[in-house]
Amino acid sequence: MNSAQTPLAERMRPQRVEEYIGQSHLLGPGQPLQQMISTGQLRSLLFWGPPGTGKTTLARLLAQTIEAEFHELSAISAGVKDLRAVIESARNQGGFFARPVVLFIDEIHRFNKAQQDALLHSVETGEITLIGATTENPSFEVIPALLSRCPVYTLKPYQEAELQQILERALAQDPWLREQNPQLTATSELFRYAGGDARVMLNRLELAVQLAPHTEGQVPVIDADILARAFQHRALRYDKGGEEHYNIASAMIKSIRGSDPDAAVYWIARMLAGGEDPKFIARRLIIVASEDIGNAEPYAMSLATACFQAVQAIGMPEARIILGQTATYLASCPKSNAAYQAINAAMADAEQHLEQPVPLHLRNAPTRLMKEQGYGEGYQYSHDFAGHFSAQQYLPDALADRIYYAPSEQGREKMLKARLDALWEKRRKPLS
Repeated sequence: MNSAQTPLAERMRPQRVEEYIGQSHLLGPGQPLQQMISTGQLRSLLFWGPPGTGKTTLARLLAQTIEAEFHELSAISAGVKDLRAVIESARNQGGFFARPVVLFIDEIHRFNKAQQDALLHSVETGEITLIGATTENPSFEVIPALLSRCPVYTLKPYQEAELQQILERALAQDPWLREQNPQLTATSELFRYAGGDARVMLNRLELAVQLAPHTEGQVPVIDADILARAFQHRALRYDKGGEEHYNIASAMIKSIRGSDPDAAVYWIARMLAGGEDPKFIARRLIIVASEDIGNAEPYAMSLATACFQAVQAIGMPEARIILGQTATYLASCPKSNAAYQAINAAMADAEQHLEQPVPLHLRNAPTRLMKEQGYGEGYQYSHDFAGHFSAQQYLPDALADRIYYAPSEQGREKMLKARLDALWEKRRKPLS
C-alpha cells in the first residue's frame, strides 16, 4: 500500500517493544508480559480490551522479541481451513533450529465452537503459540477448554497522559504531519472524542488536518469545530449483544437502587445513544420497581408498567422522556427489597418441602366426601372477626413459624410493618 494511503495510526504503529506506550500493568518491570520478553518464553494467551488499545501491535511485538514466524488471521473472514494451513506449516518446520510459530487471531470471539476446538491440540502441544484478541468478555465468548490453556490479559483504554505521548510522537515523527505542521488548539476535545482509543485519535486527527483550511504561508489550525467535523459522532463503546450492553444496564439498575437519579438517566442516555431498544430499558425498570422498591412505594410498579406501555406505543425519540421520568422517580423513591427476599426464601422452602400438605381447614370442599374427610373444617372466615383478622394458621405445620416477609421502615412499607407486627403478635397467641 502506498504510504500516502496508509492511515496515520498504521504508520505510527510501534516497531519495537521499547516504543510501545501504555499497558504498564502488563509491560512494567516484573509484570507478566515483561517476564515473557526477558526470558524469551512466550506462551499462548488472550488479550481482552476495547478497540484501539494496542492488542494487535502488542501481539506483533511479542512475536518479534522471540524471532517467531508470525501469522495473522481475522476471525471475521478466516475459517477452519485457514487454521489448519497455519498448523500444518508449523508441523512441517520441524528440526531443532525451527523458528517458533505465533498465530494471532483478531476478534477470536467471533470463532464458533468448532473453529476454537480446532486450535486446542496445537496449543496444548505447543506446535503454535496462540495470541487471541477480543473486545468481548472471554468468559462468555471463548470455550472453557481454550480458556484453561490461555491466560487472559486485560488491556485498558488509554489515559489522557498516554494519548498525549502518542500524539506528541506522531507530530514529531510522521513525515506528513511534520510537513503539515498543524497547530492543535483543542487537545482536550481530541482526547475526549477519542475515548481512550489511540487508533481513533490518530486517524481522526489526520482527517481533521485534511479538513482544516490551508491558507498559503499559514499552518492549518485544528480547533474544536474542525475536530467536531472530523469525528461527527463520537464512537460509543456499546454493543447491544455484548458485555458492555449488560455492564451499562447493570449500572442503570444499581444507580436506581442507590437512589441516584442523575446516574440513572445518564446510563439510560448511554444506552439510547448506543442504539438500545427502549423497550429493553423499560422492562428493566419494571423489574427494579418490584425488586428494589417493592412495597416501600407500590405505585412504582404501576408507573414502570405504564412506562413500558407508553414506550411501546410511542417509540423514539419521545420515549426517552418517559424513560427519564420513570427512572428519576424510581431512583428517588424509598427502597425495600423485603418482598424480593420473601419470595426467594419461600421458593427455597417450597423446593425443600414439596411434600407438605395443605392444612385441612384451608382445603376446598366441593363434594360431600371431601367434607366427610374434614376438608374446610375449622376454617375461620376473617371478615367475621374484629379487625377482619382471625389469627388462624395458613402455613403447613412444618413451616408454621416461618416469616418470609419482613417489611422495612421505608416509605409506605413502614405502615405495613406496624400492622403486621401487631397481627403477628396476635397470631402467636393460642386460638380462642
